Formats: sequence, C-alpha cells, structure tokens
Amino acid sequence: MHYFLTDVPERTQKPRDKGFTMAMDKGLSVRQAEDFVNVCGEYVDIVKLGWATSYVTPNLDAKLNVYREAGIPFYFGGTLFEAFIVRDQFDDYRKVLDKYEMPFAEVSDGSIELDHDKKCEYITKLSEQVTVLSEVGSKDAEKIIPPYKWIELMQKELDAGAWKVIGEARESGNVGLFRSTGEVRSGLVQEILTKIPFEKIIWEAPQKAQQVYFIKLMGSNVNLGNIAPEEVIPLETLRLGLRGDTFDHFLGQKG
Repeated sequence: MHYFLTDVPERTQKPRDKGFTMAMDKGLSVRQAEDFVNVCGEYVDIVKLGWATSYVTPNLDAKLNVYREAGIPFYFGGTLFEAFIVRDQFDDYRKVLDKYEMPFAEVSDGSIELDHDKKCEYITKLSEQVTVLSEVGSKDAEKIIPPYKWIELMQKELDAGAWKVIGEARESGNVGLFRSTGEVRSGLVQEILTKIPFEKIIWEAPQKAQQVYFIKLMGSNVNLGNIAPEEVIPLETLRLGLRGDTFDHFLGQKG
C-alpha cells in the first residue's frame, strides 16, 4: 500500500483459501488481459472465462498465457461444461481441459436438468484431473430452491470432491441467491451459513450492493465471484473499508 492507515482490516495473502476474488472475463482481448493483470493481478485469485465465451474468443491460447505468466489460475465457465454434457461429450470436455492445461473446472447445472447423483459423479471424476468448483443454483429466475435444498446440494458436492461451491447469481446478479431486483435473499444466505463453512463458498456478487452485503455479514475475507475486471479494485476498497459503503464498518476493529 502507498501509505499507512489504522483500522484497516487484515486481508489474507495469495494464495489464499478465503478472501478470494473470482473475476469474470467475458471476452477480453489479449491486450486487455495484459492491462487487467498489470493493474489488478494482486487482487485477483482466479479468472473465469464466462459461460462459453472461450468457444468464440480469438487468440485464446495467447490470452491464457497472460494469466498463466501472471500466476493467476483460470477456468472455463460452467455453461461450457453443460454444453458438452447435454451433447454426451464428457470425454471430449476432459480432453479440452488437458489441451488448454486448465488447473480448474466448474461443474454446474444452471441451464440443464441433471440428476444430482450424476452431477456428483462428474465432480468426482474431474477432481482426479483438476481442482473442481461446483455451482449450485439455477439460471432460471422462476426456479426457487428452498434453503434446506441448497445446503443439501452444497454438502453433497463438497463431499464428492469439489474444492469450493459457488452460489449462482449469473453475471447480472438477479437469479439464484438474489431476487429479480438484485436484492439478496438474506434468509437463504444466513441459513446456508448455519451448515456450510463460509470459506467453502464463493458467492457470485456482481453488483456493488451485493458485495457490500456479504462483506458486512462475513468480513473483508469473504469469497466473492463474478466480479467485472473494472470492479476488482473498487471491490478491494470495499473490503478495506475505504469506500463510502463500508467506510464506518471496520473503524475501531482490530484485524
């Protein structure tokens, strides 16, 4: 940091297990990726190439090398996994992971109907090859999953081999964990936290108000995902109580 301030919460250091920031690349160019890691690399723990954007992104290898050289792991969005699964191409998907030397993979079922036991089988198989992130929640705003079911699904996926589970919100932040207005389903979040350790969850929170909610609830070292590249540094200031929304939250606290 460029200067000293008291009453700034202590952030975990990379590589970290909590305080994780997952940034979403929705089709950055190689040059944009270079600029992004130059400015934000210190604060980004992992990059998700959103949904199936990798299928159509030019110069994919060159861009992945930018992240690789910066020491930032990356993975393809879960929708790409679903696109292979719905076409009965799981083995082809595994070959794609090897081809691009993917250190992580996301297993999700937000756009397809997938038997949960089968989903857990995919998690177990892929965990032998890569580190698995599994996503819980639907991209269908009309599909409301009760809290007890979120807990059950998350726990089973962790037991199957997922390193962390992701709470679905899409890049818009208006499904899954959130109402169509973007408002947090706070009762759902707090009930999940009674059973699933907070460090095992990455909460997709693309909107500032959502980020503020999770930081105030769980502290500066909450895991947050689907962060737009231009929002990574603004998020870090929220985590440190250096933006109006969390300015008073950490004053007088130690650590």
